[in-house]
Amino acid sequence: MVDVAADRFTAEQRALLALWTVPGLGPRALEHLRAFAEGALARLAACPVRDWVSEAPLPPPVRRRLAEVSSLESLATRVLEHCARVGMGVAFGGERAYPALLVDTVDAPPLLFYRGQVGPPRRRVAMVGSRQPDQGFLPFARTFARQVAEGGVGVVSGAAAGVDRACHWGAMDAGGETWAFLGSALDELDPAQAKLLPHFLARGGVFFSELPPGVRASTTTFPRRNRLIAGASDVVLVLRAGLGSGSLYTAEAGRVRGRPVLALPGDVVNEGAAGCNALIRDGHARACLSVQEVWRTVGVDPQRAVPPGEGSWEELSVEARGAYEVLKRVPRSFDEVLADSRLSPAALTSALVELELSGFVIQHPGRLFERV
Repeated sequence: MVDVAADRFTAEQRALLALWTVPGLGPRALEHLRAFAEGALARLAACPVRDWVSEAPLPPPVRRRLAEVSSLESLATRVLEHCARVGMGVAFGGERAYPALLVDTVDAPPLLFYRGQVGPPRRRVAMVGSRQPDQGFLPFARTFARQVAEGGVGVVSGAAAGVDRACHWGAMDAGGETWAFLGSALDELDPAQAKLLPHFLARGGVFFSELPPGVRASTTTFPRRNRLIAGASDVVLVLRAGLGSGSLYTAEAGRVRGRPVLALPGDVVNEGAAGCNALIRDGHARACLSVQEVWRTVGVDPQRAVPPGEGSWEELSVEARGAYEVLKRVPRSFDEVLADSRLSPAALTSALVELELSGFVIQHPGRLFERV
């Protein structure tokens, strides 16, 4: 159950939420406003919008839309009340429900709306593909995604018809966690997404969107959501894509963000696989020939992994959580972790053992520790 209680959010977060719902007001404009407000958007929420909007460093169309708002506080209240009615959560960058990998990306939204329960930290792979692949491919995609998820890897996609949706179902078949980033607000689902949502909520899935309530999907929102699919994942895998497939935007978004990109090769006479083959030919993706290659690329060894759901973040000790925050997605030595933590050697040893047994950390030979 999501928590959108009014007292959960700070004044700064409420101001940010209100501004994010104004059409045309994106991350760059927010930074200009923050500088205008001397570093605190909450200053703007403390007085009527009419008192400062004429001086705000914003494009005229955005300024006109803001002028229709009496106060940021009242707007935030209306948005949160609507979210509570439809069961929609709000996660700000840095909070546990906000995908950790997105925080470090340049064009990440400051907040996300979500439905579902975000599980513990884990490695994740974006699995994307065409809406209308060649006949017989969808069962293969679903099976492939199920096998990936059986290794404890989360599956991220876009809930679109075709390959994306088959991958979500495959992850749910395995009892794994799957995330869907949508090109519409979460209260503007299309009929197929509305039918899929209950299965997500019942089987460990999460719907995400950067779009505030009431925004419908359009030709511009889908390409932008692709950057979130790639940014929230450790690896991008294109399973099936023609030369005009939107999945290629996700592959490019992953490449720009430094994510490894994999592509499943196809028959050279199959136009539906031409996009995947071109990615491999041009050196923009590495050929993926097995589930094992996906596991290796994300850094997961299923033989050593704790089964999904066995480890609980809420049950970890304060010391274990602190040690986890110091660890990276690349192996670090015990001494490196110790130097950056506030724990004694004995306490750190205990914390690392707890993290490893709970499935949040892998220990490599040479006493090297890495986040899962």
